[in-house]
Order: sequence, then structure tokens, then C-alpha cells
Amino acid sequence: MSQATAILGLLTETSLHAGIGQMVSVIDLPIQREAHTGWPCVYGSAVKGAMRTLAEDKGNGWVDEIFGPEMTNASEYACALAVGDARLLLLPVRSLTSHFKWVTCPALLRRLQADCSRLQFADTFPAIPLPPNKDTALVATEHDIDLGLFLEEFRFTPAPNQQLDEMIKTIAPLMGMENEAEAALQKQLTVVTDDIFSHLARYATPVNAHIAIDNDTKIVKQGALWYEETLPPDSLLYVALVAYPVRKVGANKDAKQALGHIQELFNKNHPYLQLGGNETVGMGWCKVTFKEARLKQGAAQTPSLATQSDTSSGETSTGKKKSKLKKKVAANDATPESPEFNRWGTPTDYYGQRWARL
Repeated sequence: MSQATAILGLLTETSLHAGIGQMVSVIDLPIQREAHTGWPCVYGSAVKGAMRTLAEDKGNGWVDEIFGPEMTNASEYACALAVGDARLLLLPVRSLTSHFKWVTCPALLRRLQADCSRLQFADTFPAIPLPPNKDTALVATEHDIDLGLFLEEFRFTPAPNQQLDEMIKTIAPLMGMENEAEAALQKQLTVVTDDIFSHLARYATPVNAHIAIDNDTKIVKQGALWYEETLPPDSLLYVALVAYPVRKVGANKDAKQALGHIQELFNKNHPYLQLGGNETVGMGWCKVTFKEARLKQGAAQTPSLATQSDTSSGETSTGKKKSKLKKKVAANDATPESPEFNRWGTPTDYYGQRWARL
């Protein structure tokens, strides 16, 4: 069966709360996380539901063809679109070195590489930059390393890395406005070890207290205090999409036409999607960049993300060939304590430790 594939880049412009629907320890409304890593994510069912809602709001007549019929007729045919989880790629973290840093790790980059390969993007995926130890954070070669590097309460030794320069050319297309994104990533992108990133992903997400006021007494209602976790603005996630020929009888649309309908949702005039809860208080707005995999004529391989057109900005960029890679590692002058992790510990342990830090 023929398929058409694409990746959606999601850059959060407001805080995002995709909740799990239950309280975990002291945090009443935690965000969705992967069970095995604890990294924030948005489940594919939530992403697909938000996309369907957007299509319905725009009055498109093909909604049932692409997303499947309503529950009452669900047995008639399957939908023509497979929507993956929104996976985290860059986490914005507070930094004394600048207003914030975009932080990632080798495990996230390897995951992106695997997803690009599966979706037929990955003929020119660059080498994964690897921090030599927990005390070193890799930065782009244009980064100013004189002041050191601070992430939350940790101090790292910044190490300029040419492999990271190449990786920036792959990540920038997922953010839209590629020239501006590359310039920002050159200054703000940081790669730390997987364990350090896991610590930041657990403890660096915002947790805010909320109350409800009694209109008569003007004080807090009895029991109306709760704590809500969010994914901060400027987080970068991505979603894998696979389209199939429309299965509805009489539709006669192939996979590429089905995927084209999704691309129509995110035209360059308004490429936005609202995810998660609290829409009425402005949460969950993401800028969407649509990247479709297109097979080269007469070749089995596909171009990299950096060669695809950007439907959110109308721009096109072409990745250069990888230059010879050299690693420059600055000498360590200060080292953060490596956090200890119990991946299989209970949620109460995790949130209890976090509560002590608030």
C-alpha cells in the first residue's frame, strides 16, 4: 500500500498543558510524560484530536475521509492518517548565561534520526554530537564560552563542537523561518548528557499554583487551591505523520492527496495548532511547520529536512555537505554534581523531591 510521510514541527508560543487526567502526589495536574524516560510529550490521540477539531472549524468536507467517521459509524472504515506522539526535541531552560538555552541530548537526537529514517528523510542526517562527560555542555562554534555556561543551578564547561553546527541545519527547518532559527540556535542550542537532560526534563518544567475566589467574600474558596504543571513556551516538539489512500468507498484519493489535506490546515498565513487544555486562558498555541518527504526522481533515497519547503514561512533552504568534523573540548573549571536517578522509583518519590525544591 502506498504511503506519504511528513513531520510536523511544533514550536510552543504559549505554555502547554496536556494533562493525564489524574493527580500524582502533590501536583494536582501533571503533564503527559513517557513512561520509560519521564520526558514530556503529547500523546498522539491528543494531537490527532486537535487536528480534527481544526479541520472541522475550517469547514472542510474531507474530515471523515482523513480522520475516520464518528464513533457511531466507526466500523465502516479506518482513517487515512497515522499520527504519532508529539516528541520533545528542545527544552528551554533558565540560564544565567543568557535569557534561556535550548537544551537537548544525544538520546533525543538519535530518536529524531530514527524517525527521519523511518519516514524516508534520512540520507544526510549529521553525526550525533556526544558530550564527553556530565560536566561538559556542547555548544556551537559561534558561542561565546568566556562566561561559562549555567543551566538552572548547574554550571557546565562549554565546549564548541562542529558537529553541532551541522545538527543546527537539521533542527532549524522544524522551527520555521530557517535563517532566523539557525542564528538563534547558534547562540542558544546546548547538548548535555542523557542523564543531565532527564534531570532537567523532570525538575525544570514550570509548576504554578491556582486558586478560585469566592465572589461574595473575595477570599479563596474552600479547597480551591491546586498545582498545575506545564511545558514552557519555546519548547520544540515534532510529530511523525503517515498518510494512506482514503479508505472511504467512492473517495478515490491516494496517500499524497490525503496528506495534502493536512498541509492545507497549516498554510503560511496562519500555521497554528492549539494543543492540550486551558485554551480559554491562552495555553497550548503552537506554530506548525510542515515537512513532507519527497522521493528524488530516479533514486531510492530522500532529501534531508533542510531541503524541504517550509509552509509556515514560504522559504526554502538547502543543507551544505558536511565538512570534516573536529571536536574542541574546553578544560573543566567547575563541575555540577551529577543528579542521582531512580528511573523505576514511585511517582511519589519524584514529585516529593520536586516539591522540596519549590
